Amino acid sequence: MSGSIASSHTLPSRVAQFYALTKPRVVQLIVFCAVIGMFLAVPGLPDLGVALAATAGVWLVASAAAAFNCLVEQHIDAKMARTAWRPTAKGQLTNTQTLVFSGVLCGAGMAVLYALVNPLTMWLTFGTFVGYAVIYTVVLKPLTPQNIVIGGASGAMPPVLGWAAMRGDVGPEAMILFLIIFLWTPPHFWALALYRAEDYRKSGLPMLPVTHGSEFTRLNVLLYTFVLFAATLLPFIYGMSGWLYLGAAIVLGGWFIAYGWRLWRNYSDPLARRTFRFSILHLSLLFAALLIDHYTRPWLA
Repeated sequence: MSGSIASSHTLPSRVAQFYALTKPRVVQLIVFCAVIGMFLAVPGLPDLGVALAATAGVWLVASAAAAFNCLVEQHIDAKMARTAWRPTAKGQLTNTQTLVFSGVLCGAGMAVLYALVNPLTMWLTFGTFVGYAVIYTVVLKPLTPQNIVIGGASGAMPPVLGWAAMRGDVGPEAMILFLIIFLWTPPHFWALALYRAEDYRKSGLPMLPVTHGSEFTRLNVLLYTFVLFAATLLPFIYGMSGWLYLGAAIVLGGWFIAYGWRLWRNYSDPLARRTFRFSILHLSLLFAALLIDHYTRPWLA
């Protein structure tokens, strides 16, 4: 009986460990941006069968990339308070278990995208996996403080994947969405790196606050919020959105710039933490406004 009780506790615990490898909160934002790309790609509602398959495929491959990242960075994760709880960092899962788990998720996601969506989406998603799991995690992250800038290209792909799933191509509208996330990533991540600088110093990773100091990083956060603000106006300028989105972009962009300004002029760790959290809200609300504008624009015209 004691054996059956132990088993009942072990299985849920093991499932939770594998689930933790997928970085659920990060993947949720990735999938959200991909779904927005799907809805923006067509004038009405997208084919829900294809949309569901694309969502599942992107979720599986993104989760696989997250698990592979945990495998590669397990020794770094163990040195950082933010990541020391991860199952790979604590030695709760072996390298083989993690690698097989990542491979199964990636293979399943690729199969779903190829069979139920289209080959272009499958290859773009696989390229995103390689960009994040290999080029960013293995090559760029330990090599250069500009890692998050260059590696941000893979993180900016979700709306492109969603667009390709619905249209079978990559149009200029998709690339505008890509550009917004690409420029959003550095101020988002550097805000985190500022209040976690000591963790990154211990880990040996050349993050910008470690290599160039807090003041230089804060200035870069502020400058990127200005460039990001300009990029968020492109959907309106190009004609893919209306006044509702423009209003939201101006308010959210101005709010982000205000955070960047305060961070630059009067730094504190709590302020950096609030800036990081707001950046997530900024992107979520910006894309939500774009989606609402997409469907209400014909009525408001």
